[in-house]
Amino acid sequence: MAKDNTLRPTDEAAVSQARDLIENAAFAALGVLDPVTSGPSVTRIAVAPAPDGSPVTLISSLSGHTAALRSDPRCSLLLGEPGAKGDPLTHPRLTLQCRAIFLDRDGAAHTEIRSHYLAARPKAKLYVDFADFQFVRFEITQGFMNGGFGKAYVFAASDLAPAHPTP
Repeated sequence: MAKDNTLRPTDEAAVSQARDLIENAAFAALGVLDPVTSGPSVTRIAVAPAPDGSPVTLISSLSGHTAALRSDPRCSLLLGEPGAKGDPLTHPRLTLQCRAIFLDRDGAAHTEIRSHYLAARPKAKLYVDFADFQFVRFEITQGFMNGGFGKAYVFAASDLAPAHPTP
């Protein structure tokens, strides 16, 4: 017996919902491969969209997930928080497969990302300039969204590019 395909065709409404999850995410679960244990590890991070629409975070070199990303930049982000009411599994969530790109503190992108990130996450001003903190941009390679019961989608990286990217 053939297995039913539970994925829906990726349409503009699904793409719009996925982009909305990326643009409005304040936090994400970051999945990495831990070089110490050789196993998966997940942590919560603060995120904000970069001017180009890709997710960015500000992380400390003292954290285990930073060492993991430096060892292997492949990672995943889970975006989407359950609402205050109802079954948490009925709320949309988006898993992004990504490649972590560390931004050079002396590079031109750092200044632009810093100002954009602080506009979205003003409390980060307390530690953004600490020597051990650095911005990481997540280059999306693929996405998977569960938009609620019976609403599963797969996205190519191009599907999740912002509608109006920055030049």
